[in-house]
Amino acid sequence: MVSALGLMGVLGGCGVGGGSSDVTLKLVAADYGDSAANSSKKYWDELVQRYESEHPDVNIDVSVYSWTDVDREVKEMVDAGNPPDMAQIGAYADYAAEGKLYKVGDLLSIPVQADFLSQLATAGEVNSVQYGMPFASSTRLLFYNKKLFREAGLTPPQTWDELAAAAEALQDLGVKYPYALPLGPEEAQAETMQWLLSGDGGYSDITSTYSIDSVQNVQTFTWLKDELVGKGLTGPVAPGKLDRAEAFAAFAAGDVGMLNGHPSLMEIAGKKGVEYGMVPTPGVDGESPTTLGVADWMMAFNHNGHRDQVGDFLDFVYSEENVLDFSRDYNLLPVTNSASRAMAASAEDKDLKPFLDQLPTSELYPVGNTSWATVNAAIKKEIGKAVAPNGSPEGVLGGLQATATRAENAE
Repeated sequence: MVSALGLMGVLGGCGVGGGSSDVTLKLVAADYGDSAANSSKKYWDELVQRYESEHPDVNIDVSVYSWTDVDREVKEMVDAGNPPDMAQIGAYADYAAEGKLYKVGDLLSIPVQADFLSQLATAGEVNSVQYGMPFASSTRLLFYNKKLFREAGLTPPQTWDELAAAAEALQDLGVKYPYALPLGPEEAQAETMQWLLSGDGGYSDITSTYSIDSVQNVQTFTWLKDELVGKGLTGPVAPGKLDRAEAFAAFAAGDVGMLNGHPSLMEIAGKKGVEYGMVPTPGVDGESPTTLGVADWMMAFNHNGHRDQVGDFLDFVYSEENVLDFSRDYNLLPVTNSASRAMAASAEDKDLKPFLDQLPTSELYPVGNTSWATVNAAIKKEIGKAVAPNGSPEGVLGGLQATATRAENAE
């Protein structure tokens, strides 16, 4: 998965000098579906049709790409000097730092901008100015296989020690992956951050300075290496080789006792008939005080002008109805207060409520740092080595900290 989420006057020469008053806005968006039947193209087609019926002088041209391709497609458009008016992708900070984006305050009406969940709005800032609009979000919970837990006589763990003890019991039962630890390159940064948070650490400190090799983080990965991986409790595939998609598929096949998961795992497991439970992530001494939050982003490029029309369309995109529709279509969390309140109060959304409850205290990646892309790539490549048989948590985290420091100094 991811994610991610009008002013008066006519700009950019539109409607001036006797030409046509029609404006075409180009939007590039990511596909959250896993087949043609549930492609995000269907969502955007329906939404655009409703908007254009009320705004006959504005046309919205939407191109939907897979997550594998969408960031590259947008980058190529920007590099060619022909950026879209709007892009809904995975990161915004580089474009903001280059001065290519509108400030959110110059686009959205005040009520719409104020409706964003506060921690998501803050994550959309570069130098205290918001450029990224959260589009979709999710949090993480610990999933467990209820059938396997019953057979092993277990209750869901609340602490690391309880998680390790449960993993040992599941190992004795012959479970292939007592705890699945996907530190492979697909999404190692997520599993890593979830564990760092549960150990009272994280990627950065209170001043937003990278602290990857902090004492708490080294202790967390030393525990993982010694108490889970070293005791064979993470399954037959080395964590550094195990991707999230493989771990999710193994859980859906009934081969995993426990793993961290986001809302889409509910559907994946449900389709395979796996009876699962979900609890907050265990921490050192009890339930983890915070969890990983993830957001995908909408941004508006200033190259083509049309600020008023872009802002008016995005006001429509972020209406309570449209945010709820998208969130429900793809088992994601709303990025606005109004839609979050509606979801929390709706019986229709009871399955998502445990994730929604985690969102206010969730912590996001440091996406406002333009150095994050470099650091993220390094984590994906290196972090699995920290728990390898001959690996050194202190050495690997120290190397990642050095990478982060160099990336920050290069900005």
